[in-house]
Amino acid sequence: MYQMTNKGPRAIAGAVVLALSTLLVMAAAVRPADAAPTTAAYFVFTDMASEDEAVIKLTDPAEIQHARDLISGSATDNPQVMGKIVKQPASYNPGWSYHLDPSTIQFFEIATEVCDASIAYVEEHLDEAGGAFLPGLTWCPWGSRVIREIPA
Repeated sequence: MYQMTNKGPRAIAGAVVLALSTLLVMAAAVRPADAAPTTAAYFVFTDMASEDEAVIKLTDPAEIQHARDLISGSATDNPQVMGKIVKQPASYNPGWSYHLDPSTIQFFEIATEVCDASIAYVEEHLDEAGGAFLPGLTWCPWGSRVIREIPA
């Protein structure tokens, strides 16, 4: 037989908060039909020190346009790639055990020497990255150049 109990105002408030939290999480996970899709573009870059190539994922529309302008030759300023290393492989960057965090990628003209390294050197010394080598996991290969976009 069902027995009704009085759990008190705290229990009721807790249940209401839990229910509202669940609804908010569910609502955030569903994208409205008229919402703009997430923009992402993928670009191959080289470090010019070797024939090595790596792939970056750009999500910032301004950075995507700048990369395209660099490839087309309509822009020559800030040609190098900079960002924070993530010590995990990414499906879009095959052959490497790391990738750049898309939210940190930007282009630059001049940077300090402490963040400069080739693509292969970063791979070979990945376990040291974030300490004296590439402090803060910031990587700015001075010879880096975006060479092509990978079609979606």
